[in-house]
Amino acid sequence: MGTREIGTLTRGAVAVATAATLAFTLTACGGGDDKEPETTSSSQATGDGGEERGGGDNSEGGAEENTEVLATINGADGVNVVVNSAVRDQGGFLTVKGKIENTSDKTYVFRNWAAGDLDFTGKGASVAGMTLVDKKGKKRYYLLRDTDNNCLCTMFPGGLGAGKTADFFAQFPAPPADTTEVDLQVPTMSSATIRITDK
Repeated sequence: MGTREIGTLTRGAVAVATAATLAFTLTACGGGDDKEPETTSSSQATGDGGEERGGGDNSEGGAEENTEVLATINGADGVNVVVNSAVRDQGGFLTVKGKIENTSDKTYVFRNWAAGDLDFTGKGASVAGMTLVDKKGKKRYYLLRDTDNNCLCTMFPGGLGAGKTADFFAQFPAPPADTTEVDLQVPTMSSATIRITDK
């Protein structure tokens, strides 16, 4: 393949990534009310932020260790979400990473966590229902998905075992550069404000 063909493919990939970002930027209603934001596009998106989908292994620790805690969201059923990072990259993606702790004595199957404006039901247990809210820009961001309608996030086949902790990631379109924090909303839980780091 020649230099000209490679350049053409590269520009095409950038165009797809840009389209992915625009496709899932949803405009929220102003005024701080509880109305659902309007969807600007229903097209599928593909992200190339370097994260692989899947990987909830019900085990302690992970390949990338980050001890900083941006926020902790405690669930009523003994399941807690600990956010360690929210990194915005130059490709237009924002990746949230952290841990999910199951302090209960039962396996957690993430019921209702796959709910949301984008239907990921039937794809297995995951964190697909997470959303980000940019209060400054009055926009809500949903998880990116690939061409097979799989979320760009961690999957948990079989759920998360009792007393186990597992790493997770969730990838979203990135808010504008002047947005320095967003609210992470988790189904069945309260929301938490997290700080964005630029890569």
